[in-house]
Amino acid sequence: MATLRGKTVFITGASRGIGKAIGLAAARDGANVVVTGKSSVPNPKLPGTIHSAAEEMERAGGRALALPLDVRDEEQIRAAAQAAAEHFGGIDVLVNNASAIFLAGTADTPAKRFDLMHQVNARGTFLASKACLPFLEKAENPHILVLSPPLDMRAKWFAPHLAYTLSKFGMSMCVLGLAEELAGRGIAVNALWPRTLIDTAALNLLGGESLARRARSPAIVADAARFILRREAKSCTGHFFVDDEVLREEGVEDLSRYARVPESELLPDLFLEPGPR
Repeated sequence: MATLRGKTVFITGASRGIGKAIGLAAARDGANVVVTGKSSVPNPKLPGTIHSAAEEMERAGGRALALPLDVRDEEQIRAAAQAAAEHFGGIDVLVNNASAIFLAGTADTPAKRFDLMHQVNARGTFLASKACLPFLEKAENPHILVLSPPLDMRAKWFAPHLAYTLSKFGMSMCVLGLAEELAGRGIAVNALWPRTLIDTAALNLLGGESLARRARSPAIVADAARFILRREAKSCTGHFFVDDEVLREEGVEDLSRYARVPESELLPDLFLEPGPR
């Protein structure tokens, strides 16, 4: 597939950050973008809403539909998938981006935080995939893309923030299982994870400007996602992609434009050993 023009891309958590960036990249290709998220009204602590994001995507060249969605609610997910398919005539791509984060040790993690991360991350990914499956089965080149890390069972990734790691690896296990389950139906299921920290509102809440200055723009993940979603689904499934590796496979060698601060020392993201930047 040369572009995503005319394809319908359903994105969870698309009002800001990586989800919004992926939506904008798809919109520039001429895609129909389904912008979902809880942010339907302005929040003084967080920029943007699903409606403002949808407006940006239409200005970027796509068509957009903003749908309020709490991925913890199975009925809301089902209804949103149905509404998206009715509005645009189907669903070609699902991007499971919505995620909750709380980085703390076991003793300092309240049960409600544990529950939130598992409801949004692993459960939300499972239920969104399930709800979109009937429509993806009818698409010409169907993809599910999950924003989750490569599976690595070493204890070093679990010990510092056990609850969060369990929930993110739960998303990755959905990739592992769904890729095998759906291979015979021609539906690609892959994961994508950033090599470095990404400058998002969530990162700013965790570490402020000091971390943001050593991070990359969400555009690098969005560009990698766009390349993946253009690939033939039947021959591209079950992969745990890293953003810079995808770009280099596509001939993009100079990644300096993605740095928030030129020539800054970039910090690696969680779950990856230091590697090519």
